Amino acid sequence: MEEYVRLAVLSDVHGVLPALEAVLAEPEVAAADRIVLTGDITAGPQPGAVLDLLRAQGERVLWIGGNADRELVEYRRGERTGIPDPIGPFAARELTGEQVDFLAALPRTLTLRVRGLGTVLFCHATPRDDEEVVLVDSRPARWAEVLTGLDAGIGTVVCGHTHIPYVRLAHGRLVVNPGSVGMPYGRPGAHWCLLGPGTDLRVTPYDVPAAVARLVRECAYPDIAAWAGYFLHARATDTEVLDAWGPRDGRGDS
Repeated sequence: MEEYVRLAVLSDVHGVLPALEAVLAEPEVAAADRIVLTGDITAGPQPGAVLDLLRAQGERVLWIGGNADRELVEYRRGERTGIPDPIGPFAARELTGEQVDFLAALPRTLTLRVRGLGTVLFCHATPRDDEEVVLVDSRPARWAEVLTGLDAGIGTVVCGHTHIPYVRLAHGRLVVNPGSVGMPYGRPGAHWCLLGPGTDLRVTPYDVPAAVARLVRECAYPDIAAWAGYFLHARATDTEVLDAWGPRDGRGDS
């Protein structure tokens, strides 16, 4: 298996083109061996443009699909009648048929070797499921549950889904969440991560008011002003999100 020296990891872009453009303009992203996407790429205001920009990077981008990408595919293919995220149906309709097929073919996990970290497994939510929840403060038993069955040689797991960046140890494995490029919780900016030989959580500041105004101009979603104002400004605090998502990791179950 090829060993990479440095990877840029981007998660949860959620169709926010200005945030993605800001991250791709980072010199260290441009210099990375590869860009790894850990899912939820398209469910947002500019899904087609985001896909086009990422696909234009060619083989430098390694892809994983997330639950929100899967939901758009299922909606377009008539396999579901609704999507929990209100902007989801709009995003699904914005995609071309070829883009839907592209998303449908994305893998759910990816395993790579990274210098200094060894064998690294990339996924969206957990290695076994694209929408279950683990958090930085999830109890050890929960981590043991979601990491069950992993090859003993996997020393690092990189996930996304919860939009809050963190690095922690769980049963001897390093777990890394780069946070969200397009829908950050806790603080504004486009969050991502550099891997190799260590883990370096990054946030790229960009002109959020200008990005909100651009989305309002360019996106036909009826509630785009409210959507962009809330998510790009990171109105949801990390404490609020942990309180809201915490019950979904099974804490408190007998």
